[in-house]
Amino acid sequence: MAHPVSPLAPAESPRLPAIAGVTLAAANTGIRYKGRPDVLLALLNKGTTAAGCLTTSKSSSAPVDWCRTALKAGEARALLVNAGNANAFTGKAGVATVKAVAAAAGKAFKCKPAAIYQASTGVIGEPLDPSFIVNAIPSLTAAAKADAWDDAARAIMTTDTFPKTSTRRVKLDGKSITINGIAKGSGMIAPDMATMLSFIFTDAAIPAKVLQSLLSASVAKTFNCVTVDGDTSTSDTVLLFATGAAGAVKGLKSVTDPRLKAFAKALHEVCHDLALQVAKDGEGAEKLIDITISGAENDKAAHRIAMSIANSPLVKTAIAGEDANWGRIVMAIGKAGEKAIRDKIRIKIGGVQVAVKGMRDSAYKEAEIMPHMKG
Repeated sequence: MAHPVSPLAPAESPRLPAIAGVTLAAANTGIRYKGRPDVLLALLNKGTTAAGCLTTSKSSSAPVDWCRTALKAGEARALLVNAGNANAFTGKAGVATVKAVAAAAGKAFKCKPAAIYQASTGVIGEPLDPSFIVNAIPSLTAAAKADAWDDAARAIMTTDTFPKTSTRRVKLDGKSITINGIAKGSGMIAPDMATMLSFIFTDAAIPAKVLQSLLSASVAKTFNCVTVDGDTSTSDTVLLFATGAAGAVKGLKSVTDPRLKAFAKALHEVCHDLALQVAKDGEGAEKLIDITISGAENDKAAHRIAMSIANSPLVKTAIAGEDANWGRIVMAIGKAGEKAIRDKIRIKIGGVQVAVKGMRDSAYKEAEIMPHMKG
């Protein structure tokens, strides 16, 4: 079923350039959808390193469990993603499916099954027949090309209303580096590492442990700061692959290496861009809310307070109704369970100060904020 495009969708998507060491293909296998691609293959150069951030849900999917194990080796040769079936809460059948797919892909690409990364998104609780994916591997391999980024982004969509892509170019130790990312997400969005998937690729040469540190830092301040409906998915997966095709960087052993500063910034920008696009495509979303907390006890406390506000049904209904009911924000701060000195709380909405020193600002006039509320 086609969905109307979100009113918050970007006017146009960037054209992602080719990345050396990455080729992609999408296929229509009929897992759930008709007349659209639903399986993505990304083929990766030998020597590609991998990093990932996965859902903390205790009911995680079979592909998430598979990736968690595969990441211990930090090596990758391929990524296979399907839409329409999450392969979550499928018991032994789900495990058998990921093993069968990994075995078939490993044989096709002459690598260990552990070098095959997998992700699934869609309906929970329905067994996924591995033959849909396994039978498509030969045609996907033959069709793989370097410029199929739009096809890749569309193949992983479920109830998304637009494909989500982002790209940056940066220098690393004098070498020109590209970072491309794609994502999907519309419902069940409150990542904690939904159904949210994101796959990021670069031609940089970065060891797996360093790559993991870079990704974890970016995810903490981007994807993990997004919420649409407050529900953490069984399938949240963010994977980052570095092909190394741009050339080796000597002595790169720590995330604190100053040569990584520009790369880390660019990676953060890609993650932030994709995270915002996921929020903008939340099911039924008509407003994008940005919450900034200052003066909290620490970053963890600030995050919990912000999420308390963002996930409050009463705050959401006020925003949706374009009602500047800032008392609901006061409520959400108070219930967060973090240190907050009531008589020092200050609140601004759209740059207009509505409360200061724990009470209504005497200069505040609701009419001043209404244009912002209607935005």
